[in-house]
Amino acid sequence: MNEEGAETESLVGLINQLIDPVPPAPVSLMPQTWGWVALALLLAGLLLWGLWRWHRRHLANAYRRAALAELDRAGTTAELAAILRRAALAAFPRAEVASLTGADWTAFLSRTGRSRFPDTAGEELRRAPYRDPDAAPSPELRRAAERWLKTHRAAPATLARELTA
Repeated sequence: MNEEGAETESLVGLINQLIDPVPPAPVSLMPQTWGWVALALLLAGLLLWGLWRWHRRHLANAYRRAALAELDRAGTTAELAAILRRAALAAFPRAEVASLTGADWTAFLSRTGRSRFPDTAGEELRRAPYRDPDAAPSPELRRAAERWLKTHRAAPATLARELTA
């Protein structure tokens, strides 16, 4: 055998003659079926619907946030009673709330809140118009008012009326 043929037929010579393979085309990350597109559209729609519901609820509870902010600044029992009355008028039909006084008023607060309005706080609230106008509310009345403002369930018709106005 001759030496030139041996070089071309040696392993090193054959390896040097190899051509690099062509790399494959990159794999697309786009979904290949319409089902994924439909699922993405459905999820986007659900997300938008959820944001819309959250926004409506946020707007509907503006009176609640305002009342809680005023409650922190209320220095007298009369101011606290006025804050509760305004919040109730914003959340429930005026015909149902405006005429309530005394025991009927505290019964309404107990009925519409998630927990019963305490009797001692209710008694203090009922006597507020007849007390010294500068009398500070008790901590129990302040806690009861805050709990009612945070947990009462507003009438659905009132919320719908406020959202469309």
